[in-house]
Amino acid sequence: MPEVPAEPGLVVEDAATGYCGAVVRCEKTAQGPVVTLEDRFGKHRVFPMTPAGFLLEGRPVTLVRPRPAAGRPSGPARTASGSIAVPGARARVARAGRIYVEGRHDAELVEKVWGDDLRIEGVVVEYLEGVDDLPAIVREFGPTPQARLGVLLDHLVPGSKESRIAAEARAGYENDVLIVGHPFVDIWEAVKPAAVGIPAWPRVPRGQDWKTGVCRALGWPENTAAAWRRILGSVRGYRDLEPGLLGPVEHLIDHVTVGGPVPGPPA
Repeated sequence: MPEVPAEPGLVVEDAATGYCGAVVRCEKTAQGPVVTLEDRFGKHRVFPMTPAGFLLEGRPVTLVRPRPAAGRPSGPARTASGSIAVPGARARVARAGRIYVEGRHDAELVEKVWGDDLRIEGVVVEYLEGVDDLPAIVREFGPTPQARLGVLLDHLVPGSKESRIAAEARAGYENDVLIVGHPFVDIWEAVKPAAVGIPAWPRVPRGQDWKTGVCRALGWPENTAAAWRRILGSVRGYRDLEPGLLGPVEHLIDHVTVGGPVPGPPA
């Protein structure tokens, strides 16, 4: 059974419960070593580091405590997004502003890379499950200078359905609503092929479900949920993402954190 060092940020799945999260820390206890995992909502759970107790990209592994790296260069720790980490920082009370993304996979990828930054800034990310109702969602939210709204859309290119919906949604809220997009057919494509271990993302013929077509072309089981776990698990930080996603997400975070008051930490 392969042994894998439980390095902070490594995303694994507990084989017994299906709980998926990133490694936060490892500790010794009277009952043996344990690992703390953090899910995409920032919740922590502790699991014993038993043999073959975890799945990494769908394969059983045994987590072991990482060895200190000799000669590791000193310097400030970094978050997955490349920002300087703030040790011991507590999450802020959520801002009135929000970031909306198109689907669950988008939200999970944003959380994986920018989660630490978002918690410090008090920014909540929610997913829309499609964009057709975006204009109504924006009107119901009622953006203001103190409650800005940012939206990330898939395949936002000139002349597309998404671009027309975005224009309608921003009408009357141009200063307080920012809608940006990436050029990819699906958020999967925003992950660099090299990170996933493939030469390139396949071209899927029109008329086919894109995600199923990708699985078929790569010879993966046609299980899109399992495929996404494999893709998400390959992302360690911003270097594994295409610039076409990095810029838009950073722009959204800047937009919703400017103008409104920053709440203090909970008492």
